Amino acid sequence: MQKMLSWVLAATLVSGLSMMTSCKKSNAETIDENQVNQVVSTELIRTSQSWDGVELPDYFEGRPELVAVKYVFPAGQKLGWHHHPVMNYGVLVQGELTIIGQDGNEKVVHEGEAVVEMVNTIHHGENRGTKPVVLYMFYLSQKDLPLAVQHPEIPLD
Repeated sequence: MQKMLSWVLAATLVSGLSMMTSCKKSNAETIDENQVNQVVSTELIRTSQSWDGVELPDYFEGRPELVAVKYVFPAGQKLGWHHHPVMNYGVLVQGELTIIGQDGNEKVVHEGEAVVEMVNTIHHGENRGTKPVVLYMFYLSQKDLPLAVQHPEIPLD
């Protein structure tokens, strides 16, 4: 079971990255398509911890449900406080996103970077930049589990 779930997680990343091939690339990542004659693979992240250094939980038992979501956050937008009951990770393809934990710990994710989100820990995100953030997130979930649980009782500053 562990081997199958590892394969599923890897397949999710590969399929997610292939979805992003039509996205705008930064100048440093621009590749002349006429010069490419083989597949190029670049590992963006490999970790068993979320961005704040906390170990990820064990896999669920049972059949996984893989979910890929594209988020677009306008400049200046703040997301409300929330937590994720499932493991998730993503790649920021445009802009800069600041993730803030309830303890005040912050992580700034830059264009082209991968991020592993917190699991069962309350946090929120902010686009403090001047252009929209485009973020592709991939969730390892199960049927009927929410991807995020909102906490409207906690006010944003």
